[in-house]
Amino acid sequence: FLPRHQQLTERVRKRLYYGWDKDCSLDNLSSPVADIAVELLQKVAPSPIRRLQKKYVSHVSREACISPCSMMLALVYIERLRHRNPEYLQQISSSDLFLISMMVASKYLYDEGEEEEVFNDEWGAAGKVDVQTMNTLEMNFLSAIDWSLYTDPRELFEVLSWLEG
Repeated sequence: FLPRHQQLTERVRKRLYYGWDKDCSLDNLSSPVADIAVELLQKVAPSPIRRLQKKYVSHVSREACISPCSMMLALVYIERLRHRNPEYLQQISSSDLFLISMMVASKYLYDEGEEEEVFNDEWGAAGKVDVQTMNTLEMNFLSAIDWSLYTDPRELFEVLSWLEG
């Protein structure tokens, strides 16, 4: 999916504060990236209900093993929603938007339907919501984005450059 994956991994590790150690796990968000997620999602989904907090981002990131690439892809999706369907962003809480955008991005990147399956009940447990709520969030998100999940790798690199800044 991504050309020069090894260089991307090293760039993410160094620039998004994961450390210099090549054995360092990239299976949850670094503290600065979590801060950015909270600030951005509170702006795009301003509902005061279930307002996104860093503690929630850290918890879900740890429980669901959110990779920085999933975060970057989720940000691409959120940007699409800002342009295509801003009404959706006015109706969803920032916590729910964080949870569902990360789940959909993770499914797109990692779920091959065999060994690395992504289950809604596991994401629901990580986000402290029931599976029926996860299913509804997923269908509403996919409908709002018009099922437009494919992303050119250049879009991910644009998001990475923005995060680095």
